[in-house]
Amino acid sequence: MSGTIYMIPVALGESDPALTIPGGTREKTLSLRVFAVEDIRTSRRWLKGLDRTFPVDSTLFFPVGKHSDPSGLDEFFTLVSGGADAGVMSEAGMPGLADPGNIVASEAHRRGIRVVPLSGPSSVMLALVASGLNGQMFSFNGYLPVDTQGRRKAIRDLERISAGGRTQIFMETPFRNGRMIEDILAVCQPSTRLCIAADISLPSEFIRTMSIAEWRRQVPGLDKRPAVFLLLA
Repeated sequence: MSGTIYMIPVALGESDPALTIPGGTREKTLSLRVFAVEDIRTSRRWLKGLDRTFPVDSTLFFPVGKHSDPSGLDEFFTLVSGGADAGVMSEAGMPGLADPGNIVASEAHRRGIRVVPLSGPSSVMLALVASGLNGQMFSFNGYLPVDTQGRRKAIRDLERISAGGRTQIFMETPFRNGRMIEDILAVCQPSTRLCIAADISLPSEFIRTMSIAEWRRQVPGLDKRPAVFLLLA
């Protein structure tokens, strides 16, 4: 009988795991000895942070990136098919949501292997429920184009779509937050509502929803902090 693959959430930053990781999730994570991970070094550090006695040196880690081919994970799936339970972890938050964990889950389903999501933090979901915007209909759009022209066009398109009542959620790498905010404020209508959620679940957490007109009067400085953006026209 094959093992089970667990989708394991990781804290969204340097904070006490006990504040955001449920006890059951922690217990299951520490019971595993096979992992598919976005980054081996940080995954080893995370596991030691959960329990400094965790045997990282006798644990198997398989890297998986956004361009990974499932065939490169044959050894991982052979172990699971042979009965070993395994975990999937991203750098932060929920694996499979804005990270390559879906590659593992998709291949697991193809092979008839059970996939179980564990409870824990997700910056996308936490930002949505705190935003006050429509949580009945929403779309997550990942990362927008890097170039200014493409990014501004994407923002206009998302604002137009959101006018139908569907909250539009997207992200940016922290060092481009300033440019993202600048472009949103430049192209969106004054009445459109924008939520900026940064450092979610950390002591420095910042979550605020205002109209574009209000944001233009007090542009925030995010100082390269991880952030999620939500629009609703």
